[in-house]
Amino acid sequence: MESYINHLAIRDWAEDDRPREKLLLKGRNSMSDAELLAILIGSGTRHESALDLSKNILRLAHDNLAELSKLSVTDLINVKGIGQARAVTILAAMELGRRRNESEVLVRDKIQTSRDAFEIFRSTIGDRPYEEFWIILLNRANKVIKKCNISEGGISGTVVDPKKVFKISLDNHASSIILGHNHPSGVVTPSEADCKITKKICEAGVMLEVMVLDHIIIGDDKYYSFADEGTL
Repeated sequence: MESYINHLAIRDWAEDDRPREKLLLKGRNSMSDAELLAILIGSGTRHESALDLSKNILRLAHDNLAELSKLSVTDLINVKGIGQARAVTILAAMELGRRRNESEVLVRDKIQTSRDAFEIFRSTIGDRPYEEFWIILLNRANKVIKKCNISEGGISGTVVDPKKVFKISLDNHASSIILGHNHPSGVVTPSEADCKITKKICEAGVMLEVMVLDHIIIGDDKYYSFADEGTL
């Protein structure tokens, strides 16, 4: 039945098989990733349904939503049947999902473990296709004052200026900070450069009385904590 349905336009499917109708009848939790994506796409082409197009997009992202969120408009429009408008709609939906996760994380505004810091950094840079270096500013009670982007780079690295790190920290009266950056490769093992910049910032923090509590490296759903590993 499924193979036959996939060759029909969505409007010609049985009501239970249409993504929009299925969501209304059975709820959003009943939907596959491809069906939800088909709702965003709206309609298919002459030869493929919206569900077919969705499956093609997911294949491009290795059937992984985290990978899908890393795709650009250029990547998406390379899928036959996906134009700029549809690509923008998909990216907007992925960004809303990221911001929802970020809003949930900010409710828990006190850092007690490396996992807490990881959740904040992951919601911001976990799916970035290039490296970004951020800091979380904390008060004396380890409550988050704010988080700040320090630098952006390429796939394999970014340049971090300790002077910028501590200017922002002192301007916001932070008692301590947590460093964080992502590895787009997904490998969380710190590089030699990561270790050097961590040591440099920690030493400067001692002089300026702004303690560096940790440095978190994000890789998809994994992380490395310098503090947990005793390498801070």
